[in-house]
Formats: sequence, structure tokens, C-alpha cells
Amino acid sequence: MDHFPVFMAVAGRRIVLSGGGDAAMAKLRLIMKTTAHVSVFAEDASPEIQGWAAEGKLTLVNRAVEPGDAMCAVLFYAANEDDAEDARVAAIAHADGAKVNIVDNLADSQFITPAIVDRDPVVVAIGTEGAAPVVARKVKADIEAQLPVSLGVLARIGKTFRSAVEVLPMGAKRRTFWSDFYFNAGPKAVESVGQSAVIPTLEALLDKHIMATEKAGHVDLVGAGPGDPELLTLKARNALDKADVVIHDRLVTPEILELARREAVIIDAGKTGFGPAMAQGDIDALIVEHALKGHHVVRLKAGDPTVFGRLDEEIDACDAAGISWRVVPGITAASAAVANIGQSLTKRNRNSSVRFITGHDTKGYADHDWRALAQNGEVAAIYMGKKSARFIQGRLLMHGADPATPVTIIENVSRTDQQIIATTLSDLEPTLTRANLRGPAITFYGLAPRAAMDAADTLPLEEFA
Repeated sequence: MDHFPVFMAVAGRRIVLSGGGDAAMAKLRLIMKTTAHVSVFAEDASPEIQGWAAEGKLTLVNRAVEPGDAMCAVLFYAANEDDAEDARVAAIAHADGAKVNIVDNLADSQFITPAIVDRDPVVVAIGTEGAAPVVARKVKADIEAQLPVSLGVLARIGKTFRSAVEVLPMGAKRRTFWSDFYFNAGPKAVESVGQSAVIPTLEALLDKHIMATEKAGHVDLVGAGPGDPELLTLKARNALDKADVVIHDRLVTPEILELARREAVIIDAGKTGFGPAMAQGDIDALIVEHALKGHHVVRLKAGDPTVFGRLDEEIDACDAAGISWRVVPGITAASAAVANIGQSLTKRNRNSSVRFITGHDTKGYADHDWRALAQNGEVAAIYMGKKSARFIQGRLLMHGADPATPVTIIENVSRTDQQIIATTLSDLEPTLTRANLRGPAITFYGLAPRAAMDAADTLPLEEFA
């Protein structure tokens, strides 16, 4: 971000504007919604600005800005629609210590004015750093449509009631109360009776939530997909938005963790193949511990939790503790990876089935039906296969697999640093060793990148020779 979003305190402070035309009026319509003292300097102010001055909404000075006019101003707008005059008054304002915005001059402005959704005191600011005003207007319209018109009134009254609600425990129970008030009971009360019904509604709603039976926590076992946040499912996104606690594995990307609710506790329960790892039993205990406290727990796993995700063990732990759970599937790495090489996992007259296998399990290298897999036309997606590549290569060749069978390795599937390596079974090793891959990788046995793929995206064997 080139502009850090903040809300400036302007109550009782000065905002000064230079200009009296259309640009000035556009800014003033927004500025006058604040409780600041607004001063306008213009030699020829429009009738509308003169009218606002007559109504006492602002102070109008019928001359150009001079040194000292912006003293003690928190914000200054140069809206003269004249580049030379805007530069002159901006220099004066800078010298007087004000933060300066020059209308339609992003480069020389110290701050920008966002598009605003006004449900005072609920205010939503939308900015695109001047890059896409049309997008800002669309986002504004969408948010306007979602927020109840009465939200501002409800927020002002709700603020006075916050201390009473502290009787509810922090976390999900208190959030549920406020959500019920702002988006259900409150708007209905205002619509049917008016503002006078809000306080009685709050009191009745609080009694209802106090008397409600304490709910146990809940666990969502969520697939985060291969890494690209745009491949996260809507159901997974909603789970992250509600989570009190997020327990994630090491392959979940920072961009996806950023989508979690800001107040959520984020816990890294990562495992590293053949390296440091949190024991599965400890992860199970951690999930149960937080859920028994009444928290909404999201157990966030890269890819799809139903594919080599130790899902059953975590479900069993929840069942044993009497905790409700839900599985939210994700896009597994094989699905994203095969799409990125322009292929499909199955193809008529080539293979009617595909195997998802793992290169190693809890006992070491994982053994499979190598004789069946070595037949012509077989396709397998091999997870966790980097360190076991030589073992897999040897088993397949030993059981008669064609040495020329295509093999494709995709590192960091779907991420900005994705790398695709095309080779053959006979050259699988030492190709992988020479590639020195650092990120997670999936290996396709029996699939090569489609020829039409951009050559720049695919590294052939010769790159590592």
C-alpha cells in the first residue's frame, strides 16, 4: 500500500479549503458531514457555497489564501481547478503545518479522500489509490446495499449499552448477541415501531442471551487449497471469518491466513516431512482444548483435508470429546497442478482411473501396487514424493515400467513462484536432486505438460543437466 488507511480525528478542529467551484463543492459535501470547523477561501464562490455559509455550515472568506490562513488546520484541500494556484496555496498550507490534498493531483497530495459509506458512526472508507475510481464506486454501492439504513442509529444506541453486555462472556457469545441486535432484532424494531423501541429491544435481547444454554464449541476441518487465495472455497472463507481460533499446518500460505478474523488466535501446528513436527496427538488435544472452551475452531489444512490429511484422527478426537464438527473440502494439490499443466487426470482411451498415492507414510517410504502402476497408460498423482523419488523410480522400473514414461513435478502449486519440471521416469533422479526444490511439490507419473503451454513456465530436464 502506498497510502495507509486511517480515520483522522477532526471534531472541533479546522479543515480549510481553497476554491469555490464544482471541485470545491464536491469535497465540501463530504467535509460538511463532519463536526469540524470548515473554512473556505474563494474570491468568487458559487451560490451553493455562499448559501452554506449563510446557513452557518461553514465560514466563507472572499479572497485567495494567504500565509497563516491554514494555521491549526488538520486538513487542507486545494480545489481551485488551476494547477498554478493549487500549487501556490498548497505550499502555504504545508508551511502552516496542515496535511494537504490537491484535488485530482495524487502525486503531490499527502492524503487522499476515499469513497465513503456513511452510517455514522459506522463509516466504511473505500480507496483504490487513484487507480480505479469505478471499482471504488461499485464496492461502495455493494456495501450500501448490504448495511441496514438504521445501522447508524443502532450503533449510537448500542455504544451506550456496551457495559451492560459485558455480563456475557467474551468471544462467540458476545459476538452472537451484537450480530443478532445489529442485523436482526434492531432493524426490525426500528422498522416496526421506531427508535423508541431500540432500548427495550436491547434489554429483552440481552435477557434472552443470558438465559440461553451455553453452547459447546465447534470445529471446522477446512481445506485451504494449494495456496492461491482465489482457489479458497466460499464456505472456507466464511469459516475463517467466524473463527475464534485457527490451527493451521505449515503449507497454508500467509495470504490465506490474512483472511482470518483479526481477533482470531492463530496457531501454527506445522509438520515438516522428515523434520520437526508437532505430534498428531498434540494437535488433536489442541483442537479439543479450544473447542471445549466454547470457541469456534478452524483446523486449516493445505489442499483438501480428506486427502492425506489425518482427518479421521481429528474427527475421532472431536467425537470422543462430544464436540460438533464439519468438514469443508478444499481443492487438492493434484487438481490445481494438473490444471496448471493443461492436462486432465483421466482421459478416454488413455486411463479410466487415477491413483492418489503418497511417497512416504508414518513408517517411512510408502509401498504400493507397483506392478499395476507400471502398466502402460497408468496415471498417478504422488504427494510427498520429493525425498522418496529414487525409491519410487526404482520400484516402477523394477516392475517393468517404460523408462520413457513422462513425469512432471510441480513445485509450489498455484502460487506466484510455481515451477514446473518435465522429465521422464528414467531421469526422475537425479533431476529432482539437481533441481534443489525447497517448496512443497506434487509429482505426476504418466503426465507431461501440454505442448501448447508457455515454454517459459516449464523447465525441461536439460535445465538441470
